[in-house]
Amino acid sequence: MSALAALDDPHAARHASRDLLSLALIDTRNHLLHALGRHESAASLRIAAQAAWYQEHWIVRHVQCQRGEACDVMAPRLGGSEPKQEAWRHGQGDAPAAAELRAWLAQSLEATCELLHSAADSDAGLHFYRLALAHEDRCGEALNDLAARHLRTSGVAAGPPARAQTAPLWCPAQRWRLGSERRGGLVPAGERWAHDMHVPEFEIDAQAVSWARLVEFAADGGYDRAEFWSRPGWAWVQAQGRRAPRGVEQLVGGVLVQRGGVLLRAAAGQAAGGLCRFEAEAWCAWAGRRLPTEPEWELAACTAASLGFVWGDVLEWVAGSARPWPGHAPVPGDIDPLPPALPGTGSHGVLRGASLHTRKRARHPKSRRFVPLTNDAMSCGFRSCAV
Repeated sequence: MSALAALDDPHAARHASRDLLSLALIDTRNHLLHALGRHESAASLRIAAQAAWYQEHWIVRHVQCQRGEACDVMAPRLGGSEPKQEAWRHGQGDAPAAAELRAWLAQSLEATCELLHSAADSDAGLHFYRLALAHEDRCGEALNDLAARHLRTSGVAAGPPARAQTAPLWCPAQRWRLGSERRGGLVPAGERWAHDMHVPEFEIDAQAVSWARLVEFAADGGYDRAEFWSRPGWAWVQAQGRRAPRGVEQLVGGVLVQRGGVLLRAAAGQAAGGLCRFEAEAWCAWAGRRLPTEPEWELAACTAASLGFVWGDVLEWVAGSARPWPGHAPVPGDIDPLPPALPGTGSHGVLRGASLHTRKRARHPKSRRFVPLTNDAMSCGFRSCAV
């Protein structure tokens, strides 16, 4: 595989060598700076600051970086090059000035690449460098997601490709290995470890629910009818005063979304986004369907592409609360840690898949993200299964 192809390959990214990581870290930094240049707001500057902070905290200042997962996370660290970094990280005080932040980003990347040059070419030696790549890709995704909600464009709102509605897919009952195997490389903590599951037969949408299908829900009074909502979901929709997803000014009669102070029309065939899980659950209740379970979503994503299963337009809500797989243990530097309120609160759910702004190397069918059920600030959508 060529270096250029490897930069976009999810498997290669998780097993990246020093040479590939050196190229990838520069690539993701260029991507982040380009995204920052598109929309240089205070919120964007704070997101970009997270990338420099991560490299400083886990690589440059971390004297046990070479020990990888075996490191002592409480061990003393070297002094930081930017005295305001902790304040920026926690959103305290003013956002960093653009020039100040760009200088720190350049300094942190240079120090990271110098240390990478002498790092052991092993899973332990490269653990934090691989995580830094995944983390910065995530920061770039967040920046582009933010820019897409605020930049003015003309005509139709930018977003996932409009897709013709296709029939749901049927998947037969089978055994499935849920999660990732112990095969070396970077395995995110949320995917540890693979375990056998019996998955009964199920029918699942071939693609995420579109704006056209969400319009039908709204036109039928979906946002005004308590019978479609869970108790916490109904409390949320009333407290928010919602009659449409976040950033949507109109659903009935065509979808109009707010972009940079102007209203743009969203294509009816685009995957609906900006939805919290309460909204996804309400639509399913109205349609007489349900959200897929994690095993169902993962099995379909891994096995049903040839049958027409399409994912990657929006991150997708699945059923159930955020929870660890058997054998899970915290991983130093994890970018998707389990919420501290677990277990049992049900305050966080799971997103699967990828969005339009996710880098190709981060589009892994085993990937899991843990976010609050009320999160509607991301490119979140859903698909459904037959009851």
